[in-house]
This record gives sequence, structure tokens and C-alpha cells, in this order.
Amino acid sequence: MDKQRMLVVDDEEDLREILKFNLESEGYLVDTAPSAEEALKMLTEEYDLILLDVMMGGMSGFKMAEKLRKDLHNSTPIIFLTAKDTENDMLTGFNIGGDDYISKPFSIKEVSARVKAVLKRAGSLNTTNKKQVIDIGEMHIDLSTKCVSIHDRLIPITKKEFEILNMLAQSPGKIFSREDILNKVWSDDSYVLERTVDVHITRLRKKLGEQGKHIANRSGYGYCVEL
Repeated sequence: MDKQRMLVVDDEEDLREILKFNLESEGYLVDTAPSAEEALKMLTEEYDLILLDVMMGGMSGFKMAEKLRKDLHNSTPIIFLTAKDTENDMLTGFNIGGDDYISKPFSIKEVSARVKAVLKRAGSLNTTNKKQVIDIGEMHIDLSTKCVSIHDRLIPITKKEFEILNMLAQSPGKIFSREDILNKVWSDDSYVLERTVDVHITRLRKKLGEQGKHIANRSGYGYCVEL
């Protein structure tokens, strides 16, 4: 079974390191970020959970969560970490899509228990309600059969082309660099050039015909799917 990966976002370095050490000792893969801005740049990986501090310099944890849910359509479970413990703060956190709320100071045992509970709940939801179909324009992307169709006509695309399309379609509007795509789709091959991404996307657009317009190139940045 693959290890579950989580992202700890907090502007206190000591706290980041404590959480990272203890969660890794329990078998999780843990990445850390010192700010919401940095965390948003890192979210090209598929994380199972985000531990997110509310009060940070720059973008707050609440603002980051709101951006994830509303703008990026990212449903990764979030546990808020905060020194504030008022009912209004808790309601704010849950209303913008938080899954749990831990008040500072906290014990590592409490964090561990909350993490396990949220991951278990998320796993149950994914098993029963995981979205198996993505519709972009006239494109119908079936994640269970790995097939793409337009007006019920099956489009013959390769495994790599499907993986690229799936990656972009999962987060409409989010720009993925060529490096992001290489790391995700060609993770096991260190000799693939960034030009390979361009070639695959050109072929993919051609196969999709008119619907290829939904795959947009952001010059100097990368690619994204536009609805």
C-alpha cells in the first residue's frame, strides 16, 4: 500500500519540523511549506491531507483554503491549526471547506488521532463517492475505463495522453508547467525532455479536434484546461 502524503503549512519552523518528524515516524510522507503562497506552488502533487495554520503572514490559512475549494476545485482534506479557539473561527473554517480544527497548543497524540480520523473519513468517501467522470466541454473523460469520448465517439488516445489530459482536467484553470507534467506522467523516466510534453499535447489536441481548444498554452508558464 502506498504511503499517504500530507503537506504541513505553518510559518513557525519549529512547529513544522516537530509535526514532520512525528508524522513521518508514523509512516506518512510529509512535505512542509512556510507560507500559504509557497504551499499553493507545491500543490501539483496529490496530497491526502493538508495541515494548515490559520494565522500566517501574507495569505491566511482560511484564504488559502477558500482558494483551493472555490478557484482550484481542490478537495484535499484540510485540518486547520490555530491559536484562536472561538466558535466563529471554527464555523469559518468548516464553512470554507475545512474537515477538522485543532487549537494550539496541542499534543502530538491529538494531532495523530485527528489525522487518522480525517484520513479514514476521506478514504470512505472516496470509495463510495469518488468522481469517476469529468466533463470538459463536449469531452467525456471516464476515469474508471480510462476512455475519452466526444458525442459518444471514442477518441483513440495513448496512456500518456490520457494521463496528461486527466491531470489538467482534474484542476480546471490551474496552470501546470512542463516540469510538473513530466514529474507526474514520466516520473519513472529521468531522460525525457520537456519538449516531449509539447509533442504529446499537440497530438492530443489534434485527436480531440474542436474540443482541443480547452487545452490552453500559457506562454512561459505551461498548460491548463479551460472550461
